[in-house]
Amino acid sequence: MLIKTLVVGHIETNCYVVTDEKTLECAVIDPGAESNTIMNYIEENSLKCRAIFLTHVHFDHVMALPKLYEQTGARVYVCKKDLETVETPLNKGGKLPKDTVYYQDGDEITVSSLVFKVIATPGHTPGGVSLVCGDAIFSGDTLFAGSCGRTDFPGGDMKQIIASLKKLADLPGDYAVYPGHEGATRLSREREYNPYMRMALGMR
Repeated sequence: MLIKTLVVGHIETNCYVVTDEKTLECAVIDPGAESNTIMNYIEENSLKCRAIFLTHVHFDHVMALPKLYEQTGARVYVCKKDLETVETPLNKGGKLPKDTVYYQDGDEITVSSLVFKVIATPGHTPGGVSLVCGDAIFSGDTLFAGSCGRTDFPGGDMKQIIASLKKLADLPGDYAVYPGHEGATRLSREREYNPYMRMALGMR
């Protein structure tokens, strides 16, 4: 599994391209902006985009979705609960495609040999999800290095995001964590040092 991080847009959102290196089939997670940047990477590496995953629908995670969908024909996945926020000023990315698949907690989506497991992690938005693939967690705006997503936007809920952090903290073993903004971290480090995750675990 090859993970490429593309930092896109003026809010510097992490867009991830996750590739099966044998088949060159890939999934794009959170195409926040700069569709040309994303497509250039896909085309320069002869990749075949099979899926576009949205961790949530805030504008800085979906702005490049329409063009990327048009150019690749890849199936789009999002949690239906996040449709509650689609029409807010926070999401300026336009309508979702008609053939969008609405995934939910526990679903597994296969892209070539890669299996993405959906974990519902609401709190930043009602339909926020994290995606687990191999030893990686793509946490969207739920979990950051040393912090968590803000909950003062429409649909945000601090109690929910704390519960979501506990769900991630309770995953067995260790994972590399790829958040929606800033640098990657490790789940073991967040369990030990992240004040919000420590709160979720009942630690001081």
